[in-house]
Amino acid sequence: MSIDRRNLLKGAALVPFAGAWPRLARAEEPDHEKPDYTLRIANGLVELAPDHIVSTTLYNGQFPGPRLRFHEGQRVVVDVHNDTDTPELVHWHGQMLPSQVDGAAEEGTPFVPAHGMRRIAFTPKPSGFRFYHTHVVAGSDLDRGTYTGQAGPVYIEPRNNPGAYDQEIFLVLKEFEPSFSHGGDMPMEALVGEPIKALQDMGKAADAAAREKAKGYELSYDLFSINGRMLGHGEPIRVKQGERVLFHVLNASAGEIRSLALPGHSFNVVALDGNPVPTEAEVPLLWIGTAERVSASVEMKHPGVWIMGDLTDDDRNRGMGIVVEYAGHKGKPQWSKPKPFRWDYSRFGKANTSPPAPEETMEFTILKHNAALGGFNQWTLNGEAFSMDSLKPAYTIQKGRRYRLKIRNASDDIHPLHLHRHSFELVRVGGKPTAGVIKDVVMLGGFQEAEFDFVADNPGSTLFHCHQQLHMDFGFMALFNYA
Repeated sequence: MSIDRRNLLKGAALVPFAGAWPRLARAEEPDHEKPDYTLRIANGLVELAPDHIVSTTLYNGQFPGPRLRFHEGQRVVVDVHNDTDTPELVHWHGQMLPSQVDGAAEEGTPFVPAHGMRRIAFTPKPSGFRFYHTHVVAGSDLDRGTYTGQAGPVYIEPRNNPGAYDQEIFLVLKEFEPSFSHGGDMPMEALVGEPIKALQDMGKAADAAAREKAKGYELSYDLFSINGRMLGHGEPIRVKQGERVLFHVLNASAGEIRSLALPGHSFNVVALDGNPVPTEAEVPLLWIGTAERVSASVEMKHPGVWIMGDLTDDDRNRGMGIVVEYAGHKGKPQWSKPKPFRWDYSRFGKANTSPPAPEETMEFTILKHNAALGGFNQWTLNGEAFSMDSLKPAYTIQKGRRYRLKIRNASDDIHPLHLHRHSFELVRVGGKPTAGVIKDVVMLGGFQEAEFDFVADNPGSTLFHCHQQLHMDFGFMALFNYA
């Protein structure tokens, strides 16, 4: 059982999920081809540590799901088997695909039926670090959606790969055993920028007008992991002094903002969300929003045995870390907390450069209504929560035009904003202008604004939403439809 968005946004009853969504398009199903890859969705066990074995839904019986390496422009066929009792979806996050294979029911992607199979084919693009994950509603069911272990990395090999590193390591950050709580500890010190008073006033007015004065449900977690193992229970990352290690880091959380530091080392950021940055820059630590990816090289020049982990002591001590061990060094892994550092996307952009002028600007205001839906917060864009009855809010765009989205956040939450089937160029984040930084998720700070541009170059229904599962399930979505 799970929650249909239509009933969910009216306030709540659990209903069977199958058949609740319109099939808006047929997927490409090459029945007579041999699959290049097979994914099997089924319940299984993840041994985070010998005394912490979690039962959840997985791809191919493992977490993370199998790493898929595609080649840019080379067509692939994937068989997706669903061995569970409920329909499923696989979203190919960060790729420019047709709506019917992208993996979002709101766009018209058909479900993989319960105890059924769906074969799909697509041409992977663009190159770089992408990933795949479930895209079903979870609502109040913490055994559904991105609360499960359904996530796996994708690397699309570029046509020309310089390979300027000695090791390439993929890290998938993920929490397990979620529960509902009130309040939360979102790291407000993560991002540059200051709150905008007008947005604070809007948030306060919404709180004052709320029928329920108590705050709505948030999430907390008991267990944390990197690559499916808690700190101290997986194999260490083994390095040699002088090596250059390229880390590809994915935050596969259902809604947490994560940090990552390696004492005595810095990260040279070379790509964000799989896209090379115009200006590589060294940072003392990483801040990574839900569904974001950071690719960064680290020069191994501080020998020892270290903990690479989250800044939050509780999260790191409950598993959010991994040991980095230099050759010839043994002993207890060491941790030291770096100085505070705020994430600034503009440092990776082009200096003294502005993006091309947009042909149209769309403005959106995010507002939270505390506990408005049976104890859950309701989220609105320009005063409207997403509805499957009307498939709204929806906006019409025209092929070939450049659009600027200006998003104003009248809440105290950090929102990882995700646009499907397109990449976008950051224009202004945290009050700072930038250009040339291409992403598919961007963190928007509490009571702040962000602006980014995208070119409407991939016709079909396109979903825009906050990547926090709790937020998108309770209204924080919109569709862009091509004219």
